Amino acid sequence: MIEGVVYKKCVKHCDDRGYFTELVRDDEELLEHFGQMSASLTYPGVIKAFHYHKKQDDIWYFPAGNAQVVLYDLREDSSTYRQTDVYYLGELNPGVLLIPKGIAHGYRVLGNEPAVIVYLTTKSYQPSDPDEYRIPYNDKEINFNWETQFK
Repeated sequence: MIEGVVYKKCVKHCDDRGYFTELVRDDEELLEHFGQMSASLTYPGVIKAFHYHKKQDDIWYFPAGNAQVVLYDLREDSSTYRQTDVYYLGELNPGVLLIPKGIAHGYRVLGNEPAVIVYLTTKSYQPSDPDEYRIPYNDKEINFNWETQFK
């Protein structure tokens, strides 16, 4: 191998919703600073929502498939407190989405193909002290209708 080049084989963790793969972590000391880069495949129709973080920001990108991404502002000191935003991301509408700490987030896969999400975080996931707080996808306060609306 060329000096300084590092190859790391990735491990997929599979279940009946799809898979999850950690790509790069800050504790591997490959870069000077960042948290973690991961990828996940989710099957059509699956909803993965909601969760939020108190210490980390996320960046989301969907290189394959398409998703409806829903954000809900939990930050009491924010001018958009309790506001819901919806974004459509994926191969038909490529974009990168920065999700600050304190914003609940989740997504639903659209169409008949799986969606792949690649995401970066400012902190690595720590199983002994996870910075991940769950809210049900059908939470009454958020009150988001995940059904596709036909007009």
